Amino acid sequence: MTTMTHDAPEAVAIRRTRAGFGFAALAAASFGLSGALASSLLDAGWSPAALVLCRIVVGAAVLVGPAVVALRGRWSLLRAHAGLLVAYGVIAVAGCQLAYFSAVDRLPVAVALLIEYTAPVAVIGWLWARHHQRPTRLTVVGALVAGAGLMLVLDVFSAGAVDGLGVVWALLAMAGCAFFFVVSASDEDVLPPIVLAAGGLVVGAVALAAAGALRLVTFTASTDDAVYRGTSVPWWLPVLALGVVTAALAYVAGIFAARCLGARMASFAALLEVLFAVVFAWLLLGQLPRSVQLIGGVFLLVGVVLVKLGEKGSAEPALTPTTMPPPSVRQENPAG
Repeated sequence: MTTMTHDAPEAVAIRRTRAGFGFAALAAASFGLSGALASSLLDAGWSPAALVLCRIVVGAAVLVGPAVVALRGRWSLLRAHAGLLVAYGVIAVAGCQLAYFSAVDRLPVAVALLIEYTAPVAVIGWLWARHHQRPTRLTVVGALVAGAGLMLVLDVFSAGAVDGLGVVWALLAMAGCAFFFVVSASDEDVLPPIVLAAGGLVVGAVALAAAGALRLVTFTASTDDAVYRGTSVPWWLPVLALGVVTAALAYVAGIFAARCLGARMASFAALLEVLFAVVFAWLLLGQLPRSVQLIGGVFLLVGVVLVKLGEKGSAEPALTPTTMPPPSVRQENPAG
């Protein structure tokens, strides 16, 4: 009688993929909630930079404790990866968000989002140039279909004029977004995801506060109630939700998704954030999606599926069971 002590690699890979898409959907929903929550606060007198700083600070406060537990006293990991944490916090957290808000100050929101969400194309280009991981034809087709869906969901065809400097800011936001996926998916470090997220948020908060001290951004806040579909709530409630849900939860889930799916697939799955943003705008703000946006959502989902199918013929090295076993068998670092 033979006793099975280990799951087949195929079964482990399937579980990892399912878990990865679950984390990707959770991250997309969490990130997608930020726009609807922030909208009422902005109307109440908050500046974008002030909201971003509060979001990052609250998120960091939530994750620091669990990150310390996950480290288990291994402080040498922080010293060994100090450069990575600084780059992650400055580029992927503070830099990306600051660049995006600078872009929407000069561009229609739809155009700024469209440029930022070309990040999957940048990820494909990076993996091809740096690691010689040429995308399959199906991946390219999926990227084109997803891009068309993104344009429809954002309804960019009704957007206004385009500002050159705004485009530069949006491209910088795109680079920061692509950096997030590449670094989050890396298996070359042993930082638990929650430690990477917490460290990045702490560094991002310091960087953004420094930008405010240098008057690169303006901080303005208000204690007026926020209003969602005619219902007033105290200002601190959506601020708390921005930090806990759209920062702490979103970044941790995004890192887990990237490590399970790889940078390329995770970046395309993240496009679902746009769909969630439309849904939350409808639920919280009463902004009904147009029919063209619903059609774009279908294109977007089809594009993500095609990219996933194309990944089967791709050379991108997903994390293997030997480098990162599934949660059911991980014993060394359950908190990470």
